[in-house]
Amino acid sequence: MRAMQPDDFDYELPDHLIARYPAEQRTDSKLLVVPVDAEHPIDSKVASITQWLREGDTLVVNNTRVIPARLFGRRATGGHIELLLERQLSEDRVTAQLRANRKPATGEAIQIVDATGDAVASATLLGRDDRFFELQFDRSVASVTGAAGHMPLPPYIDRPDEALDEERYQTVYAETPGAVAAPTAGLHFDEALLQSLQDQGVSRASVTLHVAAGTFQPLSELQLSTGRLHKEWYEVPEQTVNAVAATRERGGRVIAVGTTAMRALESASLSGQLLPCSGDTDLFIRPGFEFQVVDGLMTNFHLPRSSLMMLVGAFAGVERIMAAYRYAVQNQYRFFSYGDAMLLWRSVDKS
Repeated sequence: MRAMQPDDFDYELPDHLIARYPAEQRTDSKLLVVPVDAEHPIDSKVASITQWLREGDTLVVNNTRVIPARLFGRRATGGHIELLLERQLSEDRVTAQLRANRKPATGEAIQIVDATGDAVASATLLGRDDRFFELQFDRSVASVTGAAGHMPLPPYIDRPDEALDEERYQTVYAETPGAVAAPTAGLHFDEALLQSLQDQGVSRASVTLHVAAGTFQPLSELQLSTGRLHKEWYEVPEQTVNAVAATRERGGRVIAVGTTAMRALESASLSGQLLPCSGDTDLFIRPGFEFQVVDGLMTNFHLPRSSLMMLVGAFAGVERIMAAYRYAVQNQYRFFSYGDAMLLWRSVDKS
């Protein structure tokens, strides 16, 4: 049987359906429910997610916090350069994507500038690894991003970051700094909705996965051939492992809020048992993957031909997912990070 390729997860998306701004309120977004036992998806609202969950279920969220990871710099030649941090390697070293008229050379020093154009730090290019450059700052990464960083909006939003993004491109339960992209399914929850779910008897547990900028890059031939993605740091604490076990004991379901929460849980259970752990994961979930933990998935709509499209296809069934995306386009759902959401249930036939 032919292995599925990114082309199998392509779809046409009119530009006006890309959400450049969030809904007025976090819970205003639409929710497309895709059951495994219904012929068609069901239109709903994020605010009504309580009707689709039940007492005894557990939501697992990603508590990573987005850092202001987009930086602007000035080269010795006077040219401008843009940096998008990918990962923090140490207190003062990072990997990053660079955008400039001419790519800098190893050893070059770049001045990092703030909104007024004043230099606040210097970064030295140490080398290049595949798609990313390694840089060392002359002060801590946290102090550089604090002084000159911008919220790292995805490229398809196609506008400068604004004051509203400091709040809205962050979940209300964000705790652990380190992500350079938001776990966007979680953007739909506010404190009132979380309290309603708690009152309903739906528990909440947390994992951490620091989303990296590589999530927006096209799949490479190497990733497709090896079945491994770019590395992202994650942690599944013992408390969450115990919460999942308790959910199973009472007959509840485990619902991951976002693909990042799912990848963390499934990475921690590759041995066949969910265990507390932390470290890097490069898990590539695609059709044929055997899920161990997650029963339901709340997720936003994803880029065509992406690893995340392959993930949701593996989880809910490829035909079902592609039909749901066609339905969403026809019914004017809003797509990507600031867009609407889906609620998926695990396919029993992996079709």
